[in-house]
Amino acid sequence: MTSPYKRRDTVSWALYDWANSAFATTVLAGFFPVFFQQYWSTGVDPTVSTSRLGFANGVAGLIVAVLAPVLGAIADRTAGRKRQLVGWTLFGVIGTAALGFIGAGEWWWAAACFMMGCIGFNAGNIFYDSLLLDVAEDRDLDRVSAFGYSMGYLGGGLLFSLNVLMTLKPHWFGLSGAAEAVQWSFLSVAVWWFVFMLPLARNVRERAVEGPSVSLYEAARDGLRSLAGTIRQVARYRDISLFLIAYWLYIDGVHTIYTMAVDYGVALGLPSSSLLAALLLTQFVAFPSALMLGALGNRIGAKRGILLCIAVYLAATVYGYFLDSVPEFFALAVVVGLVQGGVQSLSRSFFGRLVPEGKAGEFFGFYNMMGKFGSFVGPLLIGTVALLTGNSRLSIASLVVLFLAGGVLLWCVPESRRSAAVST
Repeated sequence: MTSPYKRRDTVSWALYDWANSAFATTVLAGFFPVFFQQYWSTGVDPTVSTSRLGFANGVAGLIVAVLAPVLGAIADRTAGRKRQLVGWTLFGVIGTAALGFIGAGEWWWAAACFMMGCIGFNAGNIFYDSLLLDVAEDRDLDRVSAFGYSMGYLGGGLLFSLNVLMTLKPHWFGLSGAAEAVQWSFLSVAVWWFVFMLPLARNVRERAVEGPSVSLYEAARDGLRSLAGTIRQVARYRDISLFLIAYWLYIDGVHTIYTMAVDYGVALGLPSSSLLAALLLTQFVAFPSALMLGALGNRIGAKRGILLCIAVYLAATVYGYFLDSVPEFFALAVVVGLVQGGVQSLSRSFFGRLVPEGKAGEFFGFYNMMGKFGSFVGPLLIGTVALLTGNSRLSIASLVVLFLAGGVLLWCVPESRRSAAVST
């Protein structure tokens, strides 16, 4: 029996995570928020810049959240998941590359191109996640899902480390300064994303679609009409519905910690260079940890593995309330890195086992929609608590609510191979 790590289609599939994770690290979590404020929004109050960035993030997330079930329905009915992934990847690559050519003060163009990158990144992931069922046998779902995430953390971390070095030592690369280094970093992400997408486009083969294939237009039209039907379909599966609510809560906490950690460190007065180094450390810790948690999920079950990760996030959130030094922030980065990839990969494989046959694209579209909607409650909670209390520590501690609620609901989901519809 061939190991899944030696199969060409499995490795090619995992390389896409290696490819697009560069956007998540260098652009989304690393350079774009700082560059948007200091270069593209110069001369305005920081709160104005923050509101502009928040609006761009919100609109992009809302677009993907609305599109997700429709895109999933298209994939299920046209066997076009790979074509759709390539198309949305190109859309994101173009937006990311354009960031390297936008001049100082042109915040509106920067926001528009950033939104393109976010939409391409998130929409492409819908089809990437659904292709998991085409490259892995049921018994290997945990390991292959973890393999993808680990490759993502390694690939994204490698390019991010190069990009950080470019900004710290621009003269080593023949660049005039840090600003030009950041612009070239955006271009490097676009090239990296495109090049490492090619193995998936060439080597991954989709399974045949059940029933007659239809045109893209017909699938899109039917997908729009069937959105309410998709919600009713998901509601018929009690285990899936309960899991999706739990996932929506705890993954919102995960996303919020990832996107707000650097801002929280800055609010505590920690140097930005140390915070970026801690973010980089998280990537490399997450690489082996995702693999180990995938193997652990095979032994103890994906559900228990997710609950373990949630417990670690709870402890890290409480620890974050008390930290006040760079070494403590680095310790927190290591703890988060240990479970960051695992909680995502095990959630994906656990959901994959619940999905009924023939509904991978549609249900993974809904799964991704819940993930996208699970990216605003945490920041809103942090902002509200900070506004009411004026205390950044209390705001980060408020995320405990999301992890507790998500963990309790997940505890109630039975760990089964495939969900059966509830008769009505």
